[in-house]
Amino acid sequence: MTRAQANLLLLAVALIWGSAFVAQAAGMVGVGPLTFTGIRFLLGTAVVAPLAWREWRLLAVRQAQPLPRDALGIGVLGVLLMLGAVFQQIGITSTTVTNAGFLTALYVPLVPLLCWLLLRTPAHWSVWPTSLGCLAGTWLLSGAQSVDLVVGDLWVMASSVFWALHVIFVGRIAERLHAPFLIAAGQFLVCGLLSLLCAAPSETLTRDGLALAALPIAYAGLVSVGVGYTTQVVAQRYAQPADAAIILSAETVFAAMFGFLLMGDRLNAEGIAGCVLILVCIVAVQIAPLTAAGRRALAARRAQ
Repeated sequence: MTRAQANLLLLAVALIWGSAFVAQAAGMVGVGPLTFTGIRFLLGTAVVAPLAWREWRLLAVRQAQPLPRDALGIGVLGVLLMLGAVFQQIGITSTTVTNAGFLTALYVPLVPLLCWLLLRTPAHWSVWPTSLGCLAGTWLLSGAQSVDLVVGDLWVMASSVFWALHVIFVGRIAERLHAPFLIAAGQFLVCGLLSLLCAAPSETLTRDGLALAALPIAYAGLVSVGVGYTTQVVAQRYAQPADAAIILSAETVFAAMFGFLLMGDRLNAEGIAGCVLILVCIVAVQIAPLTAAGRRALAARRAQ
């Protein structure tokens, strides 16, 4: 696969993930957020399961099956995934698709910030101005809205903390267990089952409600979770990190576009400024460390 083909696949992933916010909003007509999340991730599990089974067999041949601590780690990932997805889903019930897309992406600057706080990993200097920029963008995006929309925004912002923790710990587990599809299927399964378990006493599922939500759930589960994740894994094997960082950030733009076209979302001047500021900061915090590393590598080659 060429670099250009990999970039096109990543653009397709960003398009899928951005459009999935519309499906998540539409699905709330018939089912509750826990039920939606549970069924969605179980469908995603079904898509990834054949690839996970193949990885399991390869690990068995090498006698490198996951240890109990690996299974525990995948379980923790599933819990973080469930919390992030459910908080986001609750937020989407009372905010716009556009806001949900941009506010979810706050996990990007949160990842290096939480690494610094929790793991004492040095943070690149770009984390600090971009974090402040994201806060300013969030204030602009949420500041001129009704109380109901602000409440939804807060739920989505809270979900970004769990997405960031998930990104941090999935990286650590993936380094030890070289089986991305096995990790994906395991965490999807835990997320789906735990969501449905929590939904049982708190949400009512009816046949008519499930029929209304069936298409959005299918899209969010089979396409967004299953196909989107799998395609990302394949494409990032061939894409440059800087390319992937910029292209996947377009998820927020696609969410705004689909929100405008399909959900009637409209932003005032303050909201547009907030979206632009958040997007610029998201791209900058991913690109700045990569460009600095590139300059150091070039200087090292010149010194040889």
